[in-house]
Amino acid sequence: MQLNLTHISYTYPGTASPAIEDVSATFPSGWTGIIGDNGCGKTTLARIAARAITPDSGAVSPNLFASYCEQDSTQEPDKLFDLASDWGKEAQRARALLRIEDDWFWRYDTLSGGQQKRLQIACALYAQPDVLIMDEPTNDLDAATRDIVKEALASFSGIGILISHDRDLLDGLVGQSLMCEGARWTMRPGGYSKASDQAASERASAMRDREQASREAKRLKAEAQRRSEEAARQKGKRSKRGLSKKDSDAREKIGRAIVSGKDGVAGRLSSKMSGRLAKAEAELSKKTVSKRYDHRIGEFGVTARSSCVAHLEASRLSAGEFSIDVPELWISPTDHVVLTGANGTGKSLVVRSIIESVPDNVKVAYVPQDVGPEERERALRHLRDQDQETKGRILSIVARLNSDPDRLLDGDDLSPGELRKLMLAEQLVTNPNFLVLDEPTNHLDVGSIEALQEMLSGFSGALLLVTHDRQLSEAVTQIGWETIQGESLMRLLVV
Repeated sequence: MQLNLTHISYTYPGTASPAIEDVSATFPSGWTGIIGDNGCGKTTLARIAARAITPDSGAVSPNLFASYCEQDSTQEPDKLFDLASDWGKEAQRARALLRIEDDWFWRYDTLSGGQQKRLQIACALYAQPDVLIMDEPTNDLDAATRDIVKEALASFSGIGILISHDRDLLDGLVGQSLMCEGARWTMRPGGYSKASDQAASERASAMRDREQASREAKRLKAEAQRRSEEAARQKGKRSKRGLSKKDSDAREKIGRAIVSGKDGVAGRLSSKMSGRLAKAEAELSKKTVSKRYDHRIGEFGVTARSSCVAHLEASRLSAGEFSIDVPELWISPTDHVVLTGANGTGKSLVVRSIIESVPDNVKVAYVPQDVGPEERERALRHLRDQDQETKGRILSIVARLNSDPDRLLDGDDLSPGELRKLMLAEQLVTNPNFLVLDEPTNHLDVGSIEALQEMLSGFSGALLLVTHDRQLSEAVTQIGWETIQGESLMRLLVV
């Protein structure tokens, strides 16, 4: 069994350029990863594979039953209540695989993002599809839950399509990777590491070929110029204009050269060289090398002049029936703090309380974990309201994160990754004293994560980072806080 996408093209209503154009791919049984920059059309292609949208041209065959797990964890999944009320074998298996608790079905809106994602995946598996499509399934998940998700997805025996920036998941689960590079889609064997190594090797080879073609074109151009000048000199020599009518010897010499054809050699060589040059320049134009990240956003942030940017007294923080005990917490003007902990242990409550404690003379910038419709509209409206200079700075950051700034102005059909880049850029241009990022790598492509890491390493203000990305936290933070499950309630530890 396999799913075939043939010459697929699709343009969103109201936009000028296609989201994807003339894409063909074959998805066999087992898992295939889809890898590419934010906004390149990964989710669009996945939704077409799931028959959630109909392409403008091309075909999806055969007609298989597909289950699509949304990227946005706030979207309540199909079959949520069907699974809640079903105690059959498949329903119990889905519950067990994702460690679903019975009360989660009835309070979806109050669950953490990670708990919502686990319910989404359980419902997708419960549907028993021929084609299972997962769009960023490990967003919002702690390390332990990521292992649960990986095990659950590995148990699926049908056609699996995985969109993810999680390198560990891609390497451990998929057998082939469909990679988008610019407008070109290429299927390569293996997970992220193997496929990206092959792509890098191909790019290096393409660069060598282009350099060689460029050198050859330059050599031929110089030679063509030399021969053209030689032909012009020869043409001038055989002209009788200016010769005296009495200079019969010179006129006879020119005439013999014309009859013998010797005077045309340089011209013919020049014409032949021009043809070779045209061919070399045509070959050069075919040898393109896609642009890649330089991993540099720029330098942002200003160190606050106050003694601290945030301070919480030792207390019990509460939200509804949820409580967490925290010790006295200080964040100094240059502290870089990481907050970790399992899903549902109170990290978001701590973040909100920290932000509320920031004094008025400290400029704080906050990018939340969830990027729903309200945040999307707010971010786009904020961009439109900026003066040209500020708007240009915002779009420049987005461009350096390898997303097309024109898409932000073209319409509001932004991917979650593009929206997160916009929200980050809008905060960075304010040069804050204190930057708070809640799961900033969610929905970002790998290159953008590396660019973000480079910027945060040099951020001159205070930073509070909530993340499950160990590589990122180790690179940019020096102080660790962790929320844990205590005997009777949650606790925060300074580690």
